Amino acid sequence: MASATTIKPARGFRSELARRGAADAARCFQCATCSAVCDLTTDDAAFPRRQMLWAQWGLVDRLVADPSIWLCHQCNDCSTRCPRDAKPGDALQTIRALMVEEVGAPRFLARLVGKASVTWPLLLGVPILLWAVLIYATTGFAMPQGPLIYGEVVPHHLIYLVFMPSFAFATVAAIVGARRYWNAWGDGGTRSGSLLQGLTGVISDILLHKRFEKCGAALPRRFGHIALFWGFIGALITTSLVVIAMYGFGAELPMPQTHPLKILGNISAVLLIVGAVSLVANRVTNAASGTSRAYDNFFLVLVIGVALTGTGAEVARYVLPASLAVALYVVHLGVVLSLFLTFPYSKFAHAMYRTLAMAHQRMAVQRRAP
Repeated sequence: MASATTIKPARGFRSELARRGAADAARCFQCATCSAVCDLTTDDAAFPRRQMLWAQWGLVDRLVADPSIWLCHQCNDCSTRCPRDAKPGDALQTIRALMVEEVGAPRFLARLVGKASVTWPLLLGVPILLWAVLIYATTGFAMPQGPLIYGEVVPHHLIYLVFMPSFAFATVAAIVGARRYWNAWGDGGTRSGSLLQGLTGVISDILLHKRFEKCGAALPRRFGHIALFWGFIGALITTSLVVIAMYGFGAELPMPQTHPLKILGNISAVLLIVGAVSLVANRVTNAASGTSRAYDNFFLVLVIGVALTGTGAEVARYVLPASLAVALYVVHLGVVLSLFLTFPYSKFAHAMYRTLAMAHQRMAVQRRAP
């Protein structure tokens, strides 16, 4: 006798999917055109037809345990050829955001970021206000008599006091979410080799965004993603080297504009701005790239905000009154803090989960029925 299959639809999932902008998914009638035209799908893990069905049924447990939703790069070839205009690419984009909320820890923060369309004043305003209060309590916003040096208004120890715990929190939260996903994917099959081997095997795909080469409708997005990715890498390297230079070699801040680290930092900022603006412009001008959601737009606003306020604060030291320059610097610190704290739940997290999914795919040995 065949064993019974238990289906556990999640109450409210379909209505939440529609509320987040994927109501068109209800039009899908399982013709499989989407999976047939996708150049990224594989024979043993076809998508997005199956995921569309699970979303219609509200089968959240199956979506969480399925790494295929992360192998989708939202090329939108499926959406442009869907005979029902169900927009599978947009649907999977929304599903990914909802799945981050399912595995996110703590969950209330994941949901707060997921609903950025209404929570963005809180997500952005609280970090800025926190910095303003801390600086006022520490230095009273006392302006230096000579040339403006931000370190005299915002001491370095205060920056470390805020950012180090924030970074630790974001790291732990990201690891918890990644572990939950990794364990859920492992329940659907076995994996051979180590995670390090799996990550090593996909590193070139990640660094060069090779899988975007197979995209048709949304191929122009590849440039924006690469610029954004390398902008973040450059900013991370710059920050790390500045700390080493300060405490290992006694370098003083601010560094001159001709310093190699300053140049690297400015190039990274330009890449961040160019990448983010390119993605926004592509969304506006290329309908085939899909529909932008508040969740995605909030992340891009943070990226552009970090880059513009950072470079703006550099220039403001020389051309604006000290009070206005410091105000801009406070906004910069707040936007950076928001980017840190939302990392485990934002589009930042998508890059982490997609990397893990690609590693899992490389390591997976699917269970076969006898």
